[in-house]
Amino acid sequence: MITIKTEKDLVLMAEGGQILKEILQALAQAVQPGVTTENLDKLSRELVFSYGQKHPEAHIKPSFLGYNSYPAYLCVSVNDEVVHGIPSDRVIHEGDLVGLDFGIIYHGWHTDSAVTVGVGEISKENQKLISVTREALALGIKEAKIGKTTGDIGYVIQKHIEKHGFGVVKELVGHGIGRKLHEPPHVPNYGFKGKGEVLKEGMTIAIEPMVTLGDPALVLSRDNWTYKTKDKSWSAHFEHTLAITKDGPRVLTG
Repeated sequence: MITIKTEKDLVLMAEGGQILKEILQALAQAVQPGVTTENLDKLSRELVFSYGQKHPEAHIKPSFLGYNSYPAYLCVSVNDEVVHGIPSDRVIHEGDLVGLDFGIIYHGWHTDSAVTVGVGEISKENQKLISVTREALALGIKEAKIGKTTGDIGYVIQKHIEKHGFGVVKELVGHGIGRKLHEPPHVPNYGFKGKGEVLKEGMTIAIEPMVTLGDPALVLSRDNWTYKTKDKSWSAHFEHTLAITKDGPRVLTG
Protein backbone atom coordinates (compact mmCIF):
# COMPACT_ATOMS: atom_id res chain seq x y z
CA MET A 1 0.00 0.00 0.00
CA ILE A 2 1.37 3.42 -0.98
CA THR A 3 1.61 5.79 1.97
CA ILE A 4 0.95 9.53 1.67
CA LYS A 5 3.03 11.78 3.89
CA THR A 6 1.91 15.00 5.58
CA GLU A 7 3.91 18.21 5.41
CA LYS A 8 5.10 17.50 8.97
CA ASP A 9 6.32 14.08 7.86
CA LEU A 10 8.19 15.62 4.93
CA VAL A 11 9.89 18.15 7.20
CA LEU A 12 11.29 15.31 9.29
CA MET A 13 12.31 13.33 6.21
CA ALA A 14 14.07 16.43 4.84
CA GLU A 15 15.94 16.93 8.13
CA GLY A 16 17.07 13.31 8.03
CA GLY A 17 17.91 13.66 4.35
CA GLN A 18 20.25 16.59 5.02
CA ILE A 19 22.12 14.54 7.63
CA LEU A 20 22.36 11.69 5.14
CA LYS A 21 23.68 14.12 2.49
CA GLU A 22 26.43 15.30 4.87
CA ILE A 23 27.38 11.73 5.77
CA LEU A 24 27.60 10.70 2.11
CA GLN A 25 29.72 13.75 1.30
CA ALA A 26 32.17 12.81 4.08
CA LEU A 27 32.28 9.21 2.87
CA ALA A 28 32.90 10.30 -0.72
CA GLN A 29 35.83 12.46 0.39
CA ALA A 30 37.29 9.47 2.24
CA VAL A 31 37.42 7.35 -0.92
CA GLN A 32 41.14 7.31 -1.65
CA PRO A 33 43.70 4.79 -2.97
CA GLY A 34 44.77 2.44 -0.17
CA VAL A 35 41.53 2.73 1.81
CA THR A 36 39.59 -0.49 2.34
CA THR A 37 35.84 -0.72 1.90
CA GLU A 38 35.72 -1.78 5.55
CA ASN A 39 37.39 1.53 6.49
CA LEU A 40 34.50 3.33 4.81
CA ASP A 41 31.94 1.25 6.68
CA LYS A 42 33.69 2.08 9.96
CA LEU A 43 33.57 5.78 9.10
CA SER A 44 29.85 5.56 8.30
CA ARG A 45 29.32 3.95 11.70
CA GLU A 46 31.25 6.74 13.43
CA LEU A 47 29.31 9.43 11.57
CA VAL A 48 25.93 7.94 12.46
CA PHE A 49 27.02 7.77 16.11
CA SER A 50 28.25 11.38 15.98
CA TYR A 51 25.02 12.73 14.51
CA GLY A 52 23.08 10.60 16.95
CA GLN A 53 24.85 12.33 19.83
CA LYS A 54 24.02 15.75 18.36
CA HIS A 55 20.36 14.82 17.91
CA PRO A 56 19.51 12.29 20.65
CA GLU A 57 15.78 12.97 20.30
CA ALA A 58 15.87 11.80 16.66
CA HIS A 59 17.02 8.23 17.45
CA ILE A 60 19.24 8.17 14.34
CA LYS A 61 20.04 4.68 13.11
CA PRO A 62 21.39 3.11 9.93
CA SER A 63 18.73 1.85 7.53
CA PHE A 64 20.70 -1.09 6.13
CA LEU A 65 22.27 -2.78 9.16
CA GLY A 66 20.23 -5.90 9.89
CA TYR A 67 17.83 -5.27 6.98
CA ASN A 68 17.11 -8.80 5.77
CA SER A 69 20.24 -9.70 7.79
CA TYR A 70 22.52 -7.28 5.89
CA PRO A 71 25.76 -7.27 7.97
CA ALA A 72 27.04 -3.68 7.58
CA TYR A 73 26.08 -0.03 7.80
CA LEU A 74 27.11 0.89 4.26
CA CYS A 75 26.94 -0.68 0.81
CA VAL A 76 30.23 -0.23 -1.09
CA SER A 77 30.24 -1.48 -4.68
CA VAL A 78 33.47 -1.36 -6.70
CA ASN A 79 33.85 -1.40 -10.50
CA ASP A 80 31.74 -4.30 -11.86
CA GLU A 81 29.77 -4.48 -8.61
CA VAL A 82 26.50 -2.67 -9.29
CA VAL A 83 24.93 -2.48 -5.81
CA HIS A 84 24.83 -4.02 -2.31
CA GLY A 85 28.58 -4.64 -2.00
CA ILE A 86 29.43 -5.78 1.53
CA PRO A 87 32.40 -3.90 3.06
CA SER A 88 35.52 -6.03 3.50
CA ASP A 89 39.31 -5.84 3.48
CA ARG A 90 39.23 -5.04 -0.25
CA VAL A 91 41.63 -2.19 -1.02
CA ILE A 92 40.52 0.67 -3.26
CA HIS A 93 42.94 1.56 -6.07
CA GLU A 94 43.58 4.54 -8.34
CA GLY A 95 41.17 4.46 -11.29
CA ASP A 96 38.45 2.47 -9.50
CA LEU A 97 34.77 3.40 -9.48
CA VAL A 98 33.27 3.18 -6.00
CA GLY A 99 29.52 3.23 -5.39
CA LEU A 100 28.42 4.35 -1.92
CA ASP A 101 24.82 3.58 -0.96
CA PHE A 102 23.61 4.62 2.49
CA GLY A 103 20.41 5.21 4.39
CA ILE A 104 19.44 6.47 7.83
CA ILE A 105 16.38 6.45 10.04
CA TYR A 106 15.54 9.82 11.61
CA HIS A 107 12.52 10.13 13.92
CA GLY A 108 11.38 6.81 12.45
CA TRP A 109 11.63 7.98 8.81
CA HIS A 110 14.00 6.44 6.27
CA THR A 111 15.94 8.34 3.62
CA ASP A 112 18.17 6.63 1.05
CA SER A 113 20.86 8.02 -1.25
CA ALA A 114 23.82 6.88 -3.35
CA VAL A 115 26.78 8.33 -5.25
CA THR A 116 29.53 6.88 -7.42
CA VAL A 117 33.04 8.22 -6.91
CA GLY A 118 35.95 7.99 -9.32
CA VAL A 119 39.21 7.29 -7.46
CA GLY A 120 41.96 9.67 -8.56
CA GLU A 121 42.50 9.70 -12.32
CA ILE A 122 39.81 7.69 -14.09
CA SER A 123 39.31 6.95 -17.77
CA LYS A 124 37.29 9.30 -20.00
CA GLU A 125 34.83 6.45 -20.55
CA ASN A 126 34.25 6.11 -16.82
CA GLN A 127 33.98 9.87 -16.41
CA LYS A 128 31.24 9.84 -19.04
CA LEU A 129 29.53 6.89 -17.31
CA ILE A 130 29.38 8.84 -14.05
CA SER A 131 28.14 12.01 -15.76
CA VAL A 132 25.42 10.25 -17.76
CA THR A 133 24.18 8.36 -14.70
CA ARG A 134 24.01 11.56 -12.65
CA GLU A 135 22.22 13.33 -15.51
CA ALA A 136 19.74 10.46 -15.82
CA LEU A 137 18.85 10.82 -12.14
CA ALA A 138 18.30 14.57 -12.58
CA LEU A 139 16.03 13.95 -15.58
CA GLY A 140 14.05 11.34 -13.65
CA ILE A 141 13.58 13.73 -10.75
CA LYS A 142 12.19 16.42 -13.09
CA GLU A 143 9.45 13.99 -14.12
CA ALA A 144 8.38 13.35 -10.53
CA LYS A 145 5.32 15.58 -10.56
CA ILE A 146 1.68 15.15 -9.58
CA GLY A 147 -0.17 13.31 -12.35
CA LYS A 148 2.97 11.90 -13.95
CA THR A 149 3.72 8.17 -13.67
CA THR A 150 6.58 5.92 -12.70
CA GLY A 151 6.69 4.99 -16.38
CA ASP A 152 7.35 8.64 -17.27
CA ILE A 153 10.33 8.61 -14.89
CA GLY A 154 11.68 5.35 -16.27
CA TYR A 155 11.21 6.47 -19.86
CA VAL A 156 13.38 9.59 -19.60
CA ILE A 157 16.06 7.76 -17.63
CA GLN A 158 16.26 4.90 -20.11
CA LYS A 159 16.22 7.21 -23.12
CA HIS A 160 19.13 9.30 -21.80
CA ILE A 161 21.25 6.31 -20.83
CA GLU A 162 20.75 4.37 -24.05
CA LYS A 163 21.30 7.50 -26.15
CA HIS A 164 24.85 7.47 -24.83
CA GLY A 165 25.33 3.77 -25.53
CA PHE A 166 25.22 2.53 -21.95
CA GLY A 167 23.16 -0.27 -20.39
CA VAL A 168 20.13 0.22 -18.13
CA VAL A 169 19.89 -2.29 -15.28
CA LYS A 170 16.33 -3.66 -15.29
CA GLU A 171 16.59 -6.37 -12.65
CA LEU A 172 16.75 -3.80 -9.83
CA VAL A 173 14.59 -0.69 -9.42
CA GLY A 174 13.93 2.35 -7.28
CA HIS A 175 11.20 2.30 -4.66
CA GLY A 176 8.80 4.05 -2.38
CA ILE A 177 10.21 4.98 1.02
CA GLY A 178 8.96 6.24 4.37
CA ARG A 179 8.44 4.39 7.65
CA LYS A 180 9.88 1.41 5.78
CA LEU A 181 13.04 1.43 3.68
CA HIS A 182 11.25 -0.20 0.75
CA GLU A 183 7.61 0.62 0.14
CA PRO A 184 5.39 0.58 -2.96
CA PRO A 185 5.61 1.65 -5.70
CA HIS A 186 8.47 0.18 -7.72
CA VAL A 187 10.26 2.93 -9.66
CA PRO A 188 12.01 1.29 -12.65
CA ASN A 189 14.75 3.01 -14.65
CA TYR A 190 12.98 2.04 -17.87
CA GLY A 191 9.42 2.10 -19.12
CA PHE A 192 6.79 3.83 -21.20
CA LYS A 193 5.16 7.21 -20.90
CA GLY A 194 1.89 7.13 -19.03
CA LYS A 195 2.40 3.63 -17.69
CA GLY A 196 2.96 2.51 -14.11
CA GLU A 197 1.81 4.13 -10.88
CA VAL A 198 0.33 7.63 -11.00
CA LEU A 199 2.24 10.06 -8.77
CA LYS A 200 0.24 11.85 -6.09
CA GLU A 201 0.99 14.66 -3.69
CA GLY A 202 2.66 13.37 -0.53
CA MET A 203 4.26 10.30 -2.08
CA THR A 204 7.96 9.80 -1.35
CA ILE A 205 10.16 7.75 -3.65
CA ALA A 206 13.81 6.87 -4.19
CA ILE A 207 14.96 7.14 -7.79
CA GLU A 208 18.22 5.28 -8.47
CA PRO A 209 19.53 4.69 -11.99
CA MET A 210 22.06 1.85 -12.22
CA VAL A 211 24.05 2.05 -15.45
CA THR A 212 26.64 -0.21 -17.07
CA LEU A 213 29.34 0.26 -19.68
CA GLY A 214 28.38 -3.09 -21.24
CA ASP A 215 25.50 -5.51 -21.03
CA PRO A 216 23.25 -4.72 -18.02
CA ALA A 217 22.56 -8.37 -17.13
CA LEU A 218 23.45 -9.14 -13.51
CA VAL A 219 24.68 -12.05 -11.43
CA LEU A 220 24.36 -12.40 -7.66
CA SER A 221 27.63 -13.08 -5.85
CA ARG A 222 28.17 -15.96 -3.45
CA ASP A 223 27.60 -13.60 -0.51
CA ASN A 224 23.94 -13.44 -1.66
CA TRP A 225 24.04 -9.63 -1.55
CA THR A 226 26.41 -8.17 -4.11
CA TYR A 227 25.05 -7.78 -7.64
CA LYS A 228 27.70 -7.71 -10.38
CA THR A 229 27.51 -7.33 -14.13
CA LYS A 230 27.52 -10.68 -15.86
CA ASP A 231 30.03 -9.49 -18.48
CA LYS A 232 32.21 -7.79 -15.79
CA SER A 233 31.66 -4.33 -17.30
CA TRP A 234 31.90 -1.44 -14.85
CA SER A 235 28.89 0.44 -13.53
CA ALA A 236 27.67 3.61 -11.82
CA HIS A 237 24.78 4.28 -9.45
CA PHE A 238 23.22 7.50 -8.14
CA GLU A 239 20.15 7.88 -5.92
CA HIS A 240 18.03 10.53 -4.21
CA THR A 241 14.98 10.37 -1.98
CA LEU A 242 12.33 12.90 -3.02
CA ALA A 243 8.78 13.96 -2.33
CA ILE A 244 5.96 14.63 -4.80
CA THR A 245 4.55 18.07 -3.91
CA LYS A 246 2.18 20.63 -5.39
CA ASP A 247 5.26 22.75 -6.15
CA GLY A 248 7.00 19.92 -8.02
CA PRO A 249 9.60 17.37 -6.92
CA ARG A 250 11.33 18.14 -3.62
CA VAL A 251 14.68 16.38 -3.24
CA LEU A 252 15.04 15.40 0.42
CA THR A 253 18.64 14.17 0.24
CA GLY A 254 20.14 16.88 -1.99
